[in-house]
Amino acid sequence: MVQRHIRREAVSDQLFAVLRDQILGGALPPGSALTAERDLAREFGVNRHAVREAVKRLQQARLVEVSHGGRTLVQDWRRTAGLDLALGIAAASGGPSVEELTEDALEMRACIGADAARLCALRCPDRAAEDIVRAADRYARSGPDLAELGAADVAWWRLIVEGSGNIAYLLAFNSLVGGTLPVADVPDDLRTAELLDVEAHLRLAAHIAAREAEPAERLARELLSRSVPATLRKAGR
Repeated sequence: MVQRHIRREAVSDQLFAVLRDQILGGALPPGSALTAERDLAREFGVNRHAVREAVKRLQQARLVEVSHGGRTLVQDWRRTAGLDLALGIAAASGGPSVEELTEDALEMRACIGADAARLCALRCPDRAAEDIVRAADRYARSGPDLAELGAADVAWWRLIVEGSGNIAYLLAFNSLVGGTLPVADVPDDLRTAELLDVEAHLRLAAHIAAREAEPAERLARELLSRSVPATLRKAGR
C-alpha cells in the first residue's frame, strides 16, 4: 500500500475531512466498511489516536456506525445526518455543491418562515405581537440600504420565529442566519425583491397582530419565496 501523508497540524481534523469527503462523494458508499484503524494510521502516516478521534467525529455526524461485529460501517448520510453536517457538505469536495445547498436552504427558509408566521399568529403573547408590529415599523424606516434592511429583516424574523413557540424552528433559524448553512452568506442584493417590499412586511405584522393565521402563512411564503432562485422554482427540485 502506498503511504499517503497529511499535514501534522490538527491531524484528526484533516483525517475527518478526508473521510467525510469520501463518504459524501460516494467513494465510501453506504454499507461499506471503513478501513481498520491500524490501516488508516499506516495509510495516512498518523497515530491511531488521531484516527480514533476522526472516526469518533464521523460517528457524531452520523456518517458511520459501529456494528455489533465491531466493524465501522458507512451510513447513508441522506438518511442519518442532520443540519450540523451542512457546513461540512458545503466544504466537501464531493456531494452537493455550495450552490445546490444554498438553493435548498433558501427553500427550507421559505417553508419554515411561512409556518412560523402561522404559529406566531396563533400562539404569541399580545406583547410579542406588539413587538413584531413595532419592528416592522422600524423596518419601514430603515431606508433603501440593503445591508441595513437585511439586518433589520433578520431581527424582525427572529421575533416571529420566537413567537411561534417552536424550538426546532428557532434552532433552524439560528443555523440559517448564523453561518452553519451557506444561505447566511447570500448577498443582500440577491434578495432585493424581498427586502424592498416594505409593505409586505407591514401587512404580515398586521396579520400576526390580528391573529390571522392563514393570511400570515400565505404572505410569509410569498415574501420569502422571492429569494428562492428561479432555477429551483422552475426545475421543481
